[in-house]
Amino acid sequence: MSVTLTEAAAEKVQGLLAQEDNKDLSLRVFVSGGGCSGFEYGFTFDDDVKDNDTVVENHGVKLLVDQMSLDMLDGAEIDYKTSLQGESFVIKNPNAASTCGCGKSFTPAEEGSGCGHASSY
Repeated sequence: MSVTLTEAAAEKVQGLLAQEDNKDLSLRVFVSGGGCSGFEYGFTFDDDVKDNDTVVENHGVKLLVDQMSLDMLDGAEIDYKTSLQGESFVIKNPNAASTCGCGKSFTPAEEGSGCGHASSY
């Protein structure tokens, strides 16, 4: 498995990348300690592919994911949704046992018991 990006999310990322005017940039997706549920999702643009990065390309967008984050994001889908509440990236993560109300942090599931909770960012 790996991390996948939907077509809607890829279109949004491509638009943001176009504003940066740097063809070497990729989207780095990561998990860090913090947030109200223990771990939180993060996104940044990066032009430095590190030795422990997994590089995934979806719909013309290159994602960089470090090994620790990949362990928590393996099988996750990143989408981009527009609703009455606004616009946001939504992460459907089979490795999350629960997510907080803000949708930006999660509690990891026990190994092998992913439930597929979605978080928005």
